[in-house]
Amino acid sequence: MTSASNLHEDKIAETIMVGRYMEMDHEGEKKTAKSRFSSILWHGGSAYDAWFSCASNQVAQVLLTLPYSFSQLGMLSGILFQLLYGLMGSWTAYLISILYVEYRTRKEREKADFRNHIIQWFEVLEGLLGKHWRNTGLIFNCTFLLFGSVIQLIACASNIYYINDKLDKRTWTYIFGACCATTVFIPSFRNYRIWSFLGLLMTTYTAWYLTVASLLHGQVKEGVKHSGPNKTVLYFTGATNILYTFGGHAVTVEIMHAMWKPQKFKGIYLLATAYVLTLTIPSATCVYWAFGDKLLERSNAFALLPRTTFRDAAVVLMLIHQFITFGFACTPLYIVWEKAIGLHNCRSLCKRAAARLPVVIPIWFLAIIFPFFGPINSAVGSLLVSFTVYIIPALAHMFTFRSGHARENAVEPPPRYFGRWIGVYTINIIIVGWVLIVGFGFGGWASMTNFVHQIKTFGLFTKCYQCPPPPPLLFPTNVPMGAPSPFSNAPNSTGSIFAFSPSPSPAHLPGHHHHHHHAR
Repeated sequence: MTSASNLHEDKIAETIMVGRYMEMDHEGEKKTAKSRFSSILWHGGSAYDAWFSCASNQVAQVLLTLPYSFSQLGMLSGILFQLLYGLMGSWTAYLISILYVEYRTRKEREKADFRNHIIQWFEVLEGLLGKHWRNTGLIFNCTFLLFGSVIQLIACASNIYYINDKLDKRTWTYIFGACCATTVFIPSFRNYRIWSFLGLLMTTYTAWYLTVASLLHGQVKEGVKHSGPNKTVLYFTGATNILYTFGGHAVTVEIMHAMWKPQKFKGIYLLATAYVLTLTIPSATCVYWAFGDKLLERSNAFALLPRTTFRDAAVVLMLIHQFITFGFACTPLYIVWEKAIGLHNCRSLCKRAAARLPVVIPIWFLAIIFPFFGPINSAVGSLLVSFTVYIIPALAHMFTFRSGHARENAVEPPPRYFGRWIGVYTINIIIVGWVLIVGFGFGGWASMTNFVHQIKTFGLFTKCYQCPPPPPLLFPTNVPMGAPSPFSNAPNSTGSIFAFSPSPSPAHLPGHHHHHHHAR
């Protein structure tokens, strides 16, 4: 009994030591007025900072596409899928936190120093399971974060268009791509303290604006149709968008590493998800109630609400929040790139910022190629989120503790209310099976079918995705017969650069002679 209790006390001591380097650095700083002000705005490593980061990162632009998903799923399925994937996402975030603490404790037993090194998910996989797991995690995680950044950039262009439509959405993508590139100057997640706080306030305002504005708008007199779900393809497309919504914990390890006491993270993601559900369920339900099937043609909820000062304020706040979320998604990519080129330990912020810029270029380019706000969320959710934040963490946890020796020496064994190891393994197997079949299988088929349909309908590099057509112009009555139309070469607001102009009429082909000289 004595040896067992000593072993348990050693485990507790080791767990408490995780993150101690950060605490020592933090405590050693001289508290001047400037450092206090800097710590309030810039240096965050508390459990509250982690909660704000998780909640702010989880509920960005998807708030505007969830009503679109409800129109595909129907009201009841939309609410149930949010609750289901919210719980599943919180569970796998819990697993990631357990694996992080396990990895870091093992490394600190070997006297590893992480004061100038940011631990990432692929390094956790490598330390616990080997290089093949590292490579798999790195590919899925980086690809997901790349397209997550692309989605934020697309959302910026989609939203600003509802305030200023003098520029098309592609031009706005160019502009916001340059603005979002300034995130290269933010070193790590510990420096997002004030941004996470403001981001969550902005999202909260937008969510309740959508709720109240939809209720005040009400249903139109001729009646609103709520026909969903009526197509299998649309049903699973909507489900995978919700899968994507609650799969924002691809940055969990980086957020934990920014904490002074990472072992406190275990329940933070669940609390963040609970708050997020108070925003997503009322807003999506009310917008779908007010507009119904009209949302099938407008994936952005702003498109259907009348323009008011409150709507413009919501658009501006969402733009700022999407800029913050772009930084959330890109920061792990920046860190991976720094490690690849050997600049991760560089003290110069300007050198690191300059080295990070090449990461933004492919994101910018992909946002211009695939500007399909809404459908791209479902495609990313089914093909990337399903593995990155659901399947791989569950499998990694099972393989890490598959041996009796590993389970006996686990730094944080499962609590009794989870059913110990048998309960944890049962939950993991259910999640892997569900996401593999429903999320990746049916969801992948449905979302890619819808995505290809968008490409065929609008084309790649489309100039203004889902923009309303320009108002019709009256045809001038004084144009002579046979003269070319002044509108024959007018640009199409929703056209693609791959769209070809119609062939000339025979009256304008070379060699064809006009016989209506009197008309001139």
